[in-house]
Amino acid sequence: MIEYYIGSGIIALLVTLILTKALIPRLKQAGITGKDENKENAPVIPEMGGIAIIAGISAGVLLAIFFNSFLDFDFNLIFVLAALITILMIAIIGISDDLLDLPQWLKATLPLFAAIPLVAVKAAGSTMITIPFFGPIDFGIIYIVALIPLGIAITSNLSNMFAGFNGMEVGMGSVIFGAMALVAIANGSVEMGIIAISMLGALLAFFVFNFYPAKIFPGDVGNLTIGASLASIVIIGNLESAGAILVIPYVIDFFVKAINKFPHTRQKIVGGKLVPDGKVKGLVHIVMKAFGGISEKNLVIFFIAVEMVFAAVVLLLYL
Repeated sequence: MIEYYIGSGIIALLVTLILTKALIPRLKQAGITGKDENKENAPVIPEMGGIAIIAGISAGVLLAIFFNSFLDFDFNLIFVLAALITILMIAIIGISDDLLDLPQWLKATLPLFAAIPLVAVKAAGSTMITIPFFGPIDFGIIYIVALIPLGIAITSNLSNMFAGFNGMEVGMGSVIFGAMALVAIANGSVEMGIIAISMLGALLAFFVFNFYPAKIFPGDVGNLTIGASLASIVIIGNLESAGAILVIPYVIDFFVKAINKFPHTRQKIVGGKLVPDGKVKGLVHIVMKAFGGISEKNLVIFFIAVEMVFAAVVLLLYL
């Protein structure tokens, strides 16, 4: 069975790799760009590269469906399709925001409706969440009508808020989906494993172009999708508590920003290092201040390492 997972991961990686390389000049030519604000000369970089990530994960899942139809790769096709539909709906929201700059309230609430496919399939499935050291807890109808939509909306927006540095969201996402792929395989959750492996392959390919110095940005289409994909796989795999552990850095960042009434997190460059531009307004600013200034590359590596710590905790608890 492992060869089927590998196949999905490889096709996702290859599709994203090829498409990202093709998108860079075309997005630039179309004027779909943004300024890399954390560089001295603020170069203009193509945005909306997350389209390639979407194509990659879709290709990986479709290959798994092919294996299911014509070979002996057995899994719950309805769960996988429900998760993929939710992910693609979130991607459409991200594309709309990249092109039309949706109001924040709309971007926060639309994902609630994207959760409908998962609500539909889970209505006929388990409503229990297994919490480490406490065991399974049945949330009943609350899980279906409230926790699933909120999980999709909150996680997708959390991943989008904790962005803005070369390779940050994609690098941390790679760690998250690498951990969840291992957990899925170890726990026999094939549906979760298919999407996690496909997302891992897509993110690793995109990371090649997105890490410092970035040649392309994922845009909201990429950032929202990373969070939505995590929420989707833990819902279909009944491992919501594992997802909650993995998003702890994002949650901390959210509360730091909430205390400051969600300002735009700005920083300035002093001696080649990033330092807060005024008051500390996010988790990244806390780290910048703690180090007395830090380069963008090292800042991203630091947070990828932090995510690895939480991934290790998940692996210890669920493997």
